[in-house]
Amino acid sequence: GRALGEAELAALRGRADDLMLGRTSIPGLFFQHESASGRYEDLPYGEGYGGPSLGYRKIEKLERDPLFRSVIECELYARIVREVIDGPVVIYRAVLFTKPASGGSPLPWHQDGGQFWGLDRDPTLQIWVAIDDAPEGGGALEFLPGSHAAGLATPLGGVVPSALVERERAAERAVALPARAGEVLLVHNHVWHRSRPTTLGTPRRAFTVCYMTADTRCRRKKRAPREFVRVFERG
Repeated sequence: GRALGEAELAALRGRADDLMLGRTSIPGLFFQHESASGRYEDLPYGEGYGGPSLGYRKIEKLERDPLFRSVIECELYARIVREVIDGPVVIYRAVLFTKPASGGSPLPWHQDGGQFWGLDRDPTLQIWVAIDDAPEGGGALEFLPGSHAAGLATPLGGVVPSALVERERAAERAVALPARAGEVLLVHNHVWHRSRPTTLGTPRRAFTVCYMTADTRCRRKKRAPREFVRVFERG
């Protein structure tokens, strides 16, 4: 259902533009620009913020921004998370995913978990909210119903191999879930999902937060293990 009103949405859109255009600077944010070719395989990695542009594909670590943090810890989200997770709660990530008005790149079928995520257990809850309308043809999320029940397609997680996509006839069985601005979707980390470029000439921005138990540990070895931000502890 719809969880954010017009005033809140306008503020989040404005903050997203300010961050991408460099009018607001918050230390520690992670930026990834869209690929010049429009292909997912050509996305740049490790480049970070490259100057003012509305062509960024994602901004991570938005728990550092007080406006986005207010969404992360809002009363509705707290009620939802408490139904799923007992005890202290942390977030794995808080990300703004954007598709610029020019279309953006497709996001292939994938799962959000596995060795790729570097955790001792996979989270199961993501809360995704449309900042702009996300209709069919305009960047709506598409799901393969029931795919989470089988667990990970590969131990690595992430993008589902094309042979498995074909075997499961994912393109035929895909279900799109259009969302109006302000509407929230609850996404299981293991469900296969994807999104296509927008063809409507308008941007599609969506903010997603992955919540998990504070008992979760990072398995990273090459660098110091990640420490995760606790939420819902104020007051």
